[in-house]
Amino acid sequence: MSTKPHFSEGWKHFLLSLLATTISIALTFGTAAVIDHNKEQNEKREIVMMVMFDMYNSMMSIENNDSMIRQSMEVQFQMAEDPSRFDELRFQMAYLMPKAEYTETTEHIFSSSIETINTIGNVLFAESVAEFYQIRKLYKTTICEPVYNEITQSVPFATLKGTLDFDYSQYAIMSCSILKDMRHLYVQCKQMMEVTDEELEAYRKEREQIEKSISEEDQDTGSTIYEIIELQGNIDESKANLEL
Repeated sequence: MSTKPHFSEGWKHFLLSLLATTISIALTFGTAAVIDHNKEQNEKREIVMMVMFDMYNSMMSIENNDSMIRQSMEVQFQMAEDPSRFDELRFQMAYLMPKAEYTETTEHIFSSSIETINTIGNVLFAESVAEFYQIRKLYKTTICEPVYNEITQSVPFATLKGTLDFDYSQYAIMSCSILKDMRHLYVQCKQMMEVTDEELEAYRKEREQIEKSISEEDQDTGSTIYEIIELQGNIDESKANLEL
């Protein structure tokens, strides 16, 4: 005759309670792990988009510089073909100086903390971004600054000869080469992190909206400060009339 194990009501309650506790703990830790993972992934994506957006803007700025250098050479050619246009055209040269029109805020954020790189979790991406920023700095030190210094210190555009002797071709060649390397790294980073043009466009619009709001706040502040200064001027004028 077989016997079946007999559990008292107390044991049944204990086992059910233990099972419920175990399930509760598993769900709690499992949910927390999922939340932490999602948070980490969101942070990772935000950093990646911020960096890609900065790379894109930097590249657009340098493409504009590249175009200005070539325009300067076109102006030189027009002057050489028709020297009588010197006075008409030479002032264009000053407006065509290449400038580093980008901020280094994102680069500092990306480079200043190993935690940022760890969050991204892709060493090749981090290396490519670091290389991109090095090349961007190279553009600034080998093209933007030398052109600015040469133009402002030697005033080459004071004469037709000085304007035509200014060697833009060396800067045009360097600019073309550096820009090619930057484009290559940008595309490489996009592919590594699977960033689409649509994502970048959406991110760009979001950033523009934020920057627009900040700009509007700055305008409001500027207007308020102007009103304060104007009011103080009225007070001072009235005080003067009182002959205190």
